[in-house]
Amino acid sequence: MKALTTIIYKPIGLIFGILSGIIANKIFNFIWSKIDEEEPPDANTEEIVWPKLIAAVALQGVVWRVTRTLADRWIAKSFAYLTGIWPGERRPERA
Repeated sequence: MKALTTIIYKPIGLIFGILSGIIANKIFNFIWSKIDEEEPPDANTEEIVWPKLIAAVALQGVVWRVTRTLADRWIAKSFAYLTGIWPGERRPERA
């Protein structure tokens, strides 16, 4: 069962992972356009102030992680609904 889950679930997860990255980038650009009229700063831009760069990177990280987590959860629940097999752990491991 584990091998079947890996063979079927991993490619689906990879495809939706890429799609969630694209969606996260669009969401970030939309949010950034509400914060600042300029494009988000790039780390390689010579004349950029640190607070603006750090704010942009932090916002991008949060948006990306939340989008990816929501996509991963939706994919896992959909996979379980369609196959009856949960693709990951049932419970978190105890420390």
